[in-house]
Amino acid sequence: MSGADPRVRAVLKLAPVIPVFTPDDVDDAVQVAQALFRGGLPVIEVTLRTPRALEAIKAMVEAVPDAVVGAGTVMTPAQMQAAKAAGARFAVSPGATPTLYAAARDGDLPYLPGVATGSELIVGLEHGLDTFKFFPAVQAGGAALLSAWHGPFADVRFCPTGGISVQTAPQFLHLPNVLCVGGSWLTTAALVQARDWQGIEDLARQASVLAS
Repeated sequence: MSGADPRVRAVLKLAPVIPVFTPDDVDDAVQVAQALFRGGLPVIEVTLRTPRALEAIKAMVEAVPDAVVGAGTVMTPAQMQAAKAAGARFAVSPGATPTLYAAARDGDLPYLPGVATGSELIVGLEHGLDTFKFFPAVQAGGAALLSAWHGPFADVRFCPTGGISVQTAPQFLHLPNVLCVGGSWLTTAALVQARDWQGIEDLARQASVLAS
């Protein structure tokens, strides 16, 4: 594990919460990035679930150059390459395959693969990684499973994502093997549709101190 990419943990240590954002409109995405950054959350995962996601990543990177914008829901090598070309600083996937591990390595893009079982975790370790997205966190066993994993996988660190709220985030963040959590509660469709940028900023500020 000594050969693992240190850039992944460096990104995950920047803030206790990584907002998971699914953009529909590029201009709105820029406003979201600015609001999150003002609120103290410099790392943003933009999911590749909408037609304009890559365009949104590019615009967010240009508008908020000090933010660390990554691409989520990356499931093919082509998406990995496109995300990097758009300016994404890291890639996240809900699961992982040898093909994706190779694509991240070949493209020199910091990669946070998703795992939900011990076997998937061991495969990731075999590919030289030591930091993973635990997904879907709540549905796959929650904080109790991560606590149990700390025994056999003491050197591994996680970013649990999926079903986590501002109320439940602290139970994950207090675990020794959790660097941060991912959450979509900061950028809900209702907030974005209302263009409530101040509301998003306020939620970000609240989330930025959850680990303290």
